[in-house]
Amino acid sequence: MNRRHLLRTTANGFGLLALAGLLRADEKRAGSPGLAPKKPHFGPKAKRVIFVFMHGGPSQVDTFDPKPLLTKHDGQEFPGTKPRVQFAATGKLLKSPWAFKPGGKSGIQVSDLFPEVRKLADELCVIRSIHADNSAHGGALLQLHTGSDTFVRPSMGSWVGYGLGTENQNLPGFVTICPSYGHGGVQNWSSAFLPADYQGTPIGSSGTKAKDIKIADTTSSTSTDLQRKQLDLLGGLNRDFVAKTHDPAIEARIQSFELAFRMQAEAPKVMDLTRETKETLQLYGIGDGPTDDFGRQCLLARRFSEAGVRFVQISHSYKWDQHGNLKADHAKNAGEVDKPIAGLLTDLKQRGLLKDTLVWWGGEFGRTPTAQGGDGRDHNPHGFSMWLAGGGTKGGNVYGATDDFGYYAIENKVHMHDLHATILHLLGLDHEKLTYKHAGRDFRLTDVKGEVVKGIMA
Repeated sequence: MNRRHLLRTTANGFGLLALAGLLRADEKRAGSPGLAPKKPHFGPKAKRVIFVFMHGGPSQVDTFDPKPLLTKHDGQEFPGTKPRVQFAATGKLLKSPWAFKPGGKSGIQVSDLFPEVRKLADELCVIRSIHADNSAHGGALLQLHTGSDTFVRPSMGSWVGYGLGTENQNLPGFVTICPSYGHGGVQNWSSAFLPADYQGTPIGSSGTKAKDIKIADTTSSTSTDLQRKQLDLLGGLNRDFVAKTHDPAIEARIQSFELAFRMQAEAPKVMDLTRETKETLQLYGIGDGPTDDFGRQCLLARRFSEAGVRFVQISHSYKWDQHGNLKADHAKNAGEVDKPIAGLLTDLKQRGLLKDTLVWWGGEFGRTPTAQGGDGRDHNPHGFSMWLAGGGTKGGNVYGATDDFGYYAIENKVHMHDLHATILHLLGLDHEKLTYKHAGRDFRLTDVKGEVVKGIMA
């Protein structure tokens, strides 16, 4: 066989060797096959989600759902029937201490608690008819985050990662910044029975100031090659153990070590806010006292989203539970988040990111229009407000309504399952097809319920 004949007959083999090398390189860069980008079920309007969580339950009738009759009948008995099951007893009707004014060209009514967000009313799609099933914080948080208030289920961020993967293999698909360890704790960002790749990565906690959270880069003290050898040895030992015990917790630990190894070089850069301009920091209220902490969370959310993280949650914890002292505490809370949230929306829009980033604002439930503890309101899951912005939603739009006093959702009602189905739809995922077989049956975020709300889409 001469050289020409040899090359002609083995050319495909050389090509396959080259392809195999490229695939191995891609696999090494990907780190975890589960986090590789995946195709949605259909064309998405949003590529990523930022969930701005108001832990405790802000009052809808004091923020985004004006009720003139509540003001008119202040101090009178509620004329309807109160829920059969109440978290605690409430008294007479209590008007809002804040005036509502129109914002933007759309004229959406927003209270004086959120003057900066009100300026951006044309970006908001306010849903005034959200309702859920649990009046206690723990169950309500679990339903909000996982779809179930009673069982251990994967969190929404985990389902999004399972359906779409991540756009950056050196960062998690799901990050939660300064989360609370109460009211469900880790279950609110757990992957549960989904593979460990999709669990949320907490950065800091509700007890830590945003300026103090960090991810250490240890490459300066230990070389990357040495770390890689250590992880390979540890991973081999752990996988031997998994083979014998089939313990998913060990597999989760292996994946967490691998992700931490990849993150240490990139995450500190994402979290370095000194890379931002003075104007951007001012936009978020960073350095301005009350707004500094949440402003940092909002800016970190933009930076992680921009870097390719699919689902980012930031939490204002645990501050919105005003059974008393509503006027002072709701004002303080809103003063901490109003400018940062407006800054986030403005910054995303200026960078061209808002069109495919879905921003979601809300708490686990709302508050009663009836008084508790003098100047306070009780939990109310029967009718409350959330808003969405960007990501294919219809800006300058109000969807649904509560009754004349803001107690019950009555028009175009949106259950938590419907909201979840709609958010997945905006991401290009069919909530009925996004399933995972566990314990002998298929599971999904919306269980056997949920309808996509087409009326909020652009």
